[in-house]
Amino acid sequence: MGWLVKGAVRMVERYLPDPFVLVLLLTMLVLGLSIGVQGMAPMNAVDVWGKGFWNLLSFAMQMALILVLGHLVASTPPVRKALGALARRLPGPKSAIVTVTLVALVASWLNWGFGLVVGAFFARAIAREIAIDYKLLVASAYSGFLIWHAGLSGSIPLTINTPGNFTEKQIGLIPTSETIFASYNLIIVVALLIVMPLLNMLMLDKSSKLSKVQSQEEENRVAGHGPMLNQRWPMYLGGAIMLAYLVPYFMGGGGLNLNVLNLVFLMLAMVLFGTASRFLGALPPAVASAGGILIQFPFYAGIMALMQGSGLATRLAEFFVHVSTADTLPLWSFLSAGLINLFVPSGGGQWAVQAPVMLPAAQMLHVDVAKVAMSVAWGDAWTNLLQPFWALPVLAIAGLGAKDVMGYCLIQLLVSGVVIGLGLSFL
Repeated sequence: MGWLVKGAVRMVERYLPDPFVLVLLLTMLVLGLSIGVQGMAPMNAVDVWGKGFWNLLSFAMQMALILVLGHLVASTPPVRKALGALARRLPGPKSAIVTVTLVALVASWLNWGFGLVVGAFFARAIAREIAIDYKLLVASAYSGFLIWHAGLSGSIPLTINTPGNFTEKQIGLIPTSETIFASYNLIIVVALLIVMPLLNMLMLDKSSKLSKVQSQEEENRVAGHGPMLNQRWPMYLGGAIMLAYLVPYFMGGGGLNLNVLNLVFLMLAMVLFGTASRFLGALPPAVASAGGILIQFPFYAGIMALMQGSGLATRLAEFFVHVSTADTLPLWSFLSAGLINLFVPSGGGQWAVQAPVMLPAAQMLHVDVAKVAMSVAWGDAWTNLLQPFWALPVLAIAGLGAKDVMGYCLIQLLVSGVVIGLGLSFL
């Protein structure tokens, strides 16, 4: 295992471009394919790309707030103490790797945004207490994101169970009992809960350099002085108003979506910091960590618009359908989704591209449409281990670059792909 991991790490460090450079290269590639393969006029392709450039602004703001507010919550004294106390209970690097992987996997299954944030902050807390291979630890935390689309916040299974969605007339509504809680899906999830922690632990090479990460944060930041900045009651009152909204919302059956998660994080940060002075003092480093997401999201929105508008995504999906049989359609759906995800790293956007191709194929071959939909969901989540875009929040929190973790993620991609592929083929 050691030689394989070292080889993957060296290859990624040498050849993987910076995430921002990568999105520029992907933009050029998709433009070239749209013109050269799909026959679009150059200016038409550019026009489609430009019109789609700002399509994900709302989602980009939600993601930026998840990172900023999650960063704030984890920076509060009570949370830092709790994470530190939990980290000190771990006996050594192996148990730390296993624990952070499990925490991230479970958190991501509950909610993908929560999983990204909690895994990264727990990894950083562990590294302050235990001498460990920090790059592998952060990669282990990110590997938990692998199962998000098979969990409670999976956009595809939730979409096809939502009245009025664009596939309802074709396939009706599919309950989560046939997708998220289907036996084959739960078996794959459990298998990954076992395999991924063990795999990450095995990648901990005895010759790896182990060290602690020093905290660069100050315990008591202040933003200024004033009659209200250092009073606790305005922050507590604001938190109480938010809680007054959240309690009946959840009691009425409301789910944990991005907006609600951000409101929870904001409420916790305000209450746990206690004063506006400390809250605002911790804000600048939290905001700075969201820069990568804010600048790259528009480029991926443009790529997604061009993949759809040129028909390139449909052409890729149709190729995989063409080589499929009733027995292999779930596997090829998984693989095609994994490929398209490299260009369209958005679960909802990817389903809009692939559903018009995959659903008729499933009906024609008499394959369970719910399983085909989940195969697309698994493919979308799977290659996030190779596409560094979704690693940006984790890397920003951890203070690392994409090259630091993607070598480990490549090994995780290969092993998890076998597990998921076998599950979709034979369960």
